[in-house]
Amino acid sequence: MAIYHLHVKVIGRKAGSSAVASAAYRSASRLRDERIDRVQDFSSKRGVVHSEVMLPENAPEFWRDRERLWNDVEAFEMRKDAQLAREVEFALPRELNQAQGIELARDFVQAEFVGKGMVADLNVHWDKAEDGSPKPHAHVMLTMRSVDENGFGAKVRDWNATQLVERWRERWAELANERLAELDIDARIDHRRLEAQGIALEPQTQIGAPAQRIDGSGPAAGDIEADRAELHREIARNNGARIIADPSVALDAITHQQSTFTRKDIAKFAHRHSDGVEQFNKVVAAIGNAPDLIELGKDMRGEDRFTTRQMIDTEQRLHRAAERIYLDERHAVSGAHRETALAQSAQRGLVLSGEQTDALAHITNSRGLGVVVGFAGTGKSAMLGVARQAWAAAGYEVRGAALSGIAAENLEGGSGIPSRTIASMEHGWGQGRDLLTTRDVLVIDEAGMVGTRQLERVLSHAADVGAKVVLIGDPQQLQAIEAGAAFRSIHERHGGIEIGQVRRQRQDWQRDATRDLATGRIGAAISAYDAQGMVHQAATRDQARNELVERWDRDRQAEPEASRIILTHTNDEVRALNNAARERMRAAGDLGDDVQVNVERGARSFASGDRVMFLRNERGLGVKNGTLGIVEEVTTQSMTVRVDDDRSVRFDLKDYAHIDHGYAATIHKAQGVTVNRTHVLATPGMDAHGSYVALSRHRDGMDLHYGGDDFATRDRLDRTLSRDRAKDMASDYNQIDPAQHYAERRGITFRERVVEIMRRVVPEKLRDRIGGLVDGLRSPGDAELDQDLGRRPGREDVGARIGDVGATPGREASAEGAQRDTHVPANPEAEMRRARTLALVRHARAIDAILSTGNADGQGSPDQMRELRVARSAFEKVRPYGWRDAEAAYVKNPELVREAGAGRVNRIVRALQLETEIRTDPGRRADRFVEDWQKLKRTSQHQYEAGDMSGYRSTRSAMSEMAKSLERDPQLESLLANHKKALGIQVESGRRLGAELAFSQGIGIGRGMGI
Repeated sequence: MAIYHLHVKVIGRKAGSSAVASAAYRSASRLRDERIDRVQDFSSKRGVVHSEVMLPENAPEFWRDRERLWNDVEAFEMRKDAQLAREVEFALPRELNQAQGIELARDFVQAEFVGKGMVADLNVHWDKAEDGSPKPHAHVMLTMRSVDENGFGAKVRDWNATQLVERWRERWAELANERLAELDIDARIDHRRLEAQGIALEPQTQIGAPAQRIDGSGPAAGDIEADRAELHREIARNNGARIIADPSVALDAITHQQSTFTRKDIAKFAHRHSDGVEQFNKVVAAIGNAPDLIELGKDMRGEDRFTTRQMIDTEQRLHRAAERIYLDERHAVSGAHRETALAQSAQRGLVLSGEQTDALAHITNSRGLGVVVGFAGTGKSAMLGVARQAWAAAGYEVRGAALSGIAAENLEGGSGIPSRTIASMEHGWGQGRDLLTTRDVLVIDEAGMVGTRQLERVLSHAADVGAKVVLIGDPQQLQAIEAGAAFRSIHERHGGIEIGQVRRQRQDWQRDATRDLATGRIGAAISAYDAQGMVHQAATRDQARNELVERWDRDRQAEPEASRIILTHTNDEVRALNNAARERMRAAGDLGDDVQVNVERGARSFASGDRVMFLRNERGLGVKNGTLGIVEEVTTQSMTVRVDDDRSVRFDLKDYAHIDHGYAATIHKAQGVTVNRTHVLATPGMDAHGSYVALSRHRDGMDLHYGGDDFATRDRLDRTLSRDRAKDMASDYNQIDPAQHYAERRGITFRERVVEIMRRVVPEKLRDRIGGLVDGLRSPGDAELDQDLGRRPGREDVGARIGDVGATPGREASAEGAQRDTHVPANPEAEMRRARTLALVRHARAIDAILSTGNADGQGSPDQMRELRVARSAFEKVRPYGWRDAEAAYVKNPELVREAGAGRVNRIVRALQLETEIRTDPGRRADRFVEDWQKLKRTSQHQYEAGDMSGYRSTRSAMSEMAKSLERDPQLESLLANHKKALGIQVESGRRLGAELAFSQGIGIGRGMGI
């Protein structure tokens, strides 16, 4: 597992250190210390795989000689307590190989240190831990004075700022995470202190102990290394002891960015936070036996998947809050106010489509919760602008919020709704400011990017005060950074309105391509653009980059008034593309004189005419992270930029230096952006969500470039850009309504066990509430059951009228439908039918009582569980396997439970017979699966062609659930092995069948169906 570690310290004489000796040790070399006339020889030290001195511009070339550099430092610093150098030590992700790790370290050092004017002595160590696993890390010794061609100058005091260290920590995390994503490595690091992340573990801020004297008077290098290793083990040992004592701290850490996890995740975490095999085993056992660990079952890779009780509690609070808001019907907007708003927008030339008008009606109805799922470019912001007018006319205050600053800015710019980031909004609430009220409407844009915990907090506050909440987003676009997929889950539970008519693109075929992107058909969208000559393969990524910039420059000169942007996956590629684009601008004479300035990301040259991007929210300037503009004027002290909303913004660079060239941007920064034309460079870190965003930003055209060294074939490009990495929820693993079926969260199938043995005692109030129903189920006697079923003195036996559980599907089997005042003769066949029907209904009532009136965890009382056991036994006597087949049918259709319990057994009779047939004839099971799959596939195709995107998504969701069900049914999966062609699988890929089915249709992979 990738770990975060970055530690900064000063090497100085006060501590008895020598810059030359320190450099010799870190580089495993032999250097002569001229100040004390002593050779420092550490050439026998192992593990150093890369060593170089990196120089800023204007530094003397002779300093590439390490011995000369550090002896010059020693000679220049005269004080006996002089600070000689700063050392930055950071861990490299162990998922990288040596070449990748060295490249990542060099890029970080160049951008953050050398680019700021420091001389950097970089040494990459690839040590081994006791268990043989790699422990890669880098040591960087930095000079502390300004430099020029003549040597050292004054010390740079700004390099001592505490804020700078925090920025280095953050930038290292950003760069490492970008590189991991680019290399398709599923690992991330977090730069925040563990306490700031809510994780009660001691930060492992050092790979080893602080360096001790290496000037010849201190201990030998072997002793130093031993001390360093011991302190590292001590930290791990302390954390391991803390986890063993309280494993919940480990669960909190693991679920910080993921709602569910595997045994492998547990093992990796335990390895990081333990010392030695014995403690490792104890830590794994402690986590595995933690009371709050919840088993969910197997995912599509066949791996056991887990979550925590806290995560389930958070999801339940989220859904309870959403339910409370949904049921609150105090926020109606009159039809007159809507019509007035529509008329006013029409006067301005904005006429809403039928879908937009339906969405307007949906979010301005009386319910407190509105959910709008809209494809990219469907005009959600325009619709919200009309809604804002209607709400305002009805006396509501409308507020907007989004996860990022640029998304909030886009929401405000597109709809006129005053907007801010969710973090800023929550901070204000914490200070008692800007709290919501019953007269507030809160619109959350890009809601699919908001994590479960954060959205739960927002919805809970809104539910408490009675505010209306409108969620706007698209689950297929960029995913939440933190754990969960809350927006998707809320939409699945409460429904909403979908806007599928794409309006951004001006040509029909491009609108169809965007619709393909939105529904997971990435390959079809790429093929559509390829057919129009807009997909370009080059031999290498470098060549693809050059061709992209050349095409961008031709477009720019042909249509100078049109808006355009270059998009790619990583910041490194963004910088390379920015530099290349700027060279084209310079060659064309479109830039003024260059001015060299130091900005947040290092030394940059800016000129009038430069396209720039702001990188941090600044309320005083009215800019957000991602705001774009054109430089009007620049000096070494200040800059004036005309931003894209046509405002002129002037600022001093000493106050605001968070700016960079803006010809190119990362895909993450582009969500919500609309331009005339986009130019996209594909790299291996992209997935379906990033592809959807990148390929749908344009109005007129899009060009996609890629290198053959990244993607050898078009098929490889399609597969990479189609990878579904949608985040999951613990509740995704349920097969029945989560409010009724807690056991499925534990990976316990309904057929095996409806509920667990109670973990805690049922609360007294809940017991009182369900007592009446328990009393009605307590006795196993037929007489009491008959009375429960509604039999009254003087009337015929309801059980006899209901019909036989074993009746043919065409036979009438409805208590409500039996109105004849006749009596069934008392004969053995009739009595058996009656007994079977009574057993079926009693069994259903026992299950319904548990599911409907169990405690908050969905668990039944002891009396309910006892009655279920008796009901099963009675059912088994009159119909072997009857209760098992019935419960299998209830898993597939939970509504049948209540129907059967009420005596309406017509549908359960048919379902039960089908389950019996499936159980006794395995071949029939496979045939039925193929028939159902083909039927759904045909339905989805018809819906797609007809533009019924709401129905299309619903059908695709059903197909996803069918594919996912195979992970729990290895027998059926095996039976279907000979039916792959009938299921539409043309190419063998080695995946498990469920994953292959999902991939072949572009569905469901991200929700527990990884491949």
